[in-house]
Amino acid sequence: MLTLTDRSPADPNAKVSLTIALTAEERNRSRDRLFLPDGQAIDLRLPRGSVLADGDLLQSEAGDILVRVTAKPEPVLTVTASDRLDLLRAAYHLGNRHIALEITTDYLRLSPDPVLQAMVEQLGLQVIAEIAPFQPERGAYSHH
Repeated sequence: MLTLTDRSPADPNAKVSLTIALTAEERNRSRDRLFLPDGQAIDLRLPRGSVLADGDLLQSEAGDILVRVTAKPEPVLTVTASDRLDLLRAAYHLGNRHIALEITTDYLRLSPDPVLQAMVEQLGLQVIAEIAPFQPERGAYSHH
């Protein structure tokens, strides 16, 4: 079993031992047991409140193993609009619901929810259900 306990310094030349793909929900857990495709268990033991992002590096307790985290494709709703102001309005209304939301200049992305989908469509935006990496905003008070 491998225990990951800390973020590694962002060294672009560091040799990564393995890569694990995690959903947005899994990247929000500071304590978890994950399983690799070969069945090997990985215990995640990060400081409380840690949120992992796509590309983060973690190291083992001994410091001898470096693991890269990637955003695992998962079911999402991708919202687009022909006008950026409409996209901003949708972001405002979705934000009022305090949901996890990925915000870009070209689209919004959220977890599937038929009520929220209907609301956004009623605002005149296009919604596509797809499988894609989901990278919601970390929040105003998180450490980036």
